[in-house]
Amino acid sequence: MKRIITVQDISCVGKCSLTVALPIISAMGVEAAILPTAVLSTHTAFSEFTFCDLTNQIEAICNHWKKEKIHYDAIYTGYLGSFEQIDLMHKMVDDFGGKDTLTIVDPCMADNGSLYKGFTQEFAFAMAKLCGRADYILPNLTEASYLLGIPYRKKGEYDEAYVVEILHKLAETGAKRVVLKGVEFDQDQESLKGVKGKIGIASFDTTNNKISWYFHKKMDKSFHGTGDIFASVFTGALMRGLSFEKSYSLAADFVVESIKATLAEKDYNWYGVNFEEAFPYLIKRLGND
Repeated sequence: MKRIITVQDISCVGKCSLTVALPIISAMGVEAAILPTAVLSTHTAFSEFTFCDLTNQIEAICNHWKKEKIHYDAIYTGYLGSFEQIDLMHKMVDDFGGKDTLTIVDPCMADNGSLYKGFTQEFAFAMAKLCGRADYILPNLTEASYLLGIPYRKKGEYDEAYVVEILHKLAETGAKRVVLKGVEFDQDQESLKGVKGKIGIASFDTTNNKISWYFHKKMDKSFHGTGDIFASVFTGALMRGLSFEKSYSLAADFVVESIKATLAEKDYNWYGVNFEEAFPYLIKRLGND
């Protein structure tokens, strides 16, 4: 059985970060070890949540793992809350990465044109350096803009050529493969037909210089935590031997199925999706892919 380590916070209620990564990756038949960066009573869309920073525990935990000679097949980082935590992830890659251990960075720091509260452009540049050490990075369009230090463009303000340019610039950080999420076009593009009104992914694999696209139906409502779900399914799929393209398409499709399951419930929770109800879909797809 493959074993990964995922590094991000625990929001005790809210269906995001480690509370989705652990069950999803485990359900996919991959051992999920965790390294919590903080513990919150709820995710940050709630008011008056508690917060306990665990930065001072990270190095000691990693040192114990080194002593025990624990091997990981992948390092998957999610939300990191400080420059110090980014620095510690560089050290983790030094100590546990390389060779047959993949590094997957989800730069959870921005969406809808803005950085999350407490983050700065300097933090985004520090995150870009961590991305430069990754085998796979999973930014959305907002995060890509901040990683590169360029103005954000919303839907209708960019075309296929611009997205391709962004992919190449992200690869120039050093990342081997780029998954760019949240790509939308107001009209069909020169080489992309039938994409109007859909949302999807643009990817770039530097190992074969291949750019690929995957579009799917855009849901009417968005939810907190779906980016974490996407990254977790993507990581699990890679560990199960799925190709790069199949891994991110499965991740996107599972997010859609999770939203569908949520909206089918009359009094659904506003704070996260019912991904648990979509597990049969995920397991079936794993068997077919």
